[in-house]
Amino acid sequence: MTPAPSAQIIWLSDPHYAVDGLVQGHNPRKRLDAAIDHINTHYAGADLCIISGDMVETATVADYQGVRARLKQLAMPWHPMTGNHDRRALFLAHMPLPDTVMPGFAQYVIELPTVRLICLDTLWEGQDAGLLCADRLAWLQDQLEIADARPVIVFAHHPPVALGLPMLDMDRLSNGADMLDILARHPNVRQLCCGHVHRPVSGVIGSMGLACLRATLYQAPPPAPAWDWASFKPAAEAPQLGIITIEDDRIILRYEEFCSASYGVVPG
Repeated sequence: MTPAPSAQIIWLSDPHYAVDGLVQGHNPRKRLDAAIDHINTHYAGADLCIISGDMVETATVADYQGVRARLKQLAMPWHPMTGNHDRRALFLAHMPLPDTVMPGFAQYVIELPTVRLICLDTLWEGQDAGLLCADRLAWLQDQLEIADARPVIVFAHHPPVALGLPMLDMDRLSNGADMLDILARHPNVRQLCCGHVHRPVSGVIGSMGLACLRATLYQAPPPAPAWDWASFKPAAEAPQLGIITIEDDRIILRYEEFCSASYGVVPG
């Protein structure tokens, strides 16, 4: 019997790239290079890499050009997404996007033999929280209506629900209930993968899995002891990437550290 085809997707989030200087005491160029080296060494045969938002820290032309040049070193195709640190006009002008992209927004579909990937644009310009406007929600509904029996994995920068992370939950997807209502109508949506929170989180919403992972650059502290943005200091935790494997009716997500917590960090 011929074995069923499988797919492997590498998942990164929140590189917060800058062409020079540090971000929260971390060197974004060293951290991204470490991720790329790890992926190319251990997962060069993966189908693609998805980066779920906050591609850059300050959204300049130089930053977008710089992150694009570095990501060209990946051994597989890569697909960027918007986050609250991005700016849509610059993103659309300087980031590579597939032919399936929605006009005016950075959301698109990626078709693989065993899975369908839907990448959403949750950027709400000028806000840290996210938003899916009526047009983007209608696009999502349309894409799910035409989906076949393959499982669907949805990627979004902003989580649609509170995760028990007080300082981050206030900046989640502002109309997350609208997105979840659409997703719940389609049982082949098996997994939702989100960035933004810079922490590993997993759970289930209805019959759909939910996952967040640590950022490529720096990590948010755990919720206890309590902190606010005035006292914010990145946690001394190593960054992660996700390895998503789809085979038969199984979707397996593993987290893997690609460098130490101290790599690329300049003591303050």
